[in-house]
Amino acid sequence: MAFIPTVDPEKCEGCEECVDVCPVEVFEMQDEKSVPVNADECLGCDSCIEVCEPNAITVEET
Repeated sequence: MAFIPTVDPEKCEGCEECVDVCPVEVFEMQDEKSVPVNADECLGCDSCIEVCEPNAITVEET
């Protein structure tokens, strides 16, 4: 089972919380927005979703 994290750049406020909380460093800040640069490493733990106040992050199972 794989997980695909996505960030809605319209909702992302650039707080970096997801970058800090992710245990496998899926996210990186680019142009003051979070980008899932290592999406294939996602564990599906949903930690990023829990800390994202504007609900900009979704994680889908494949």
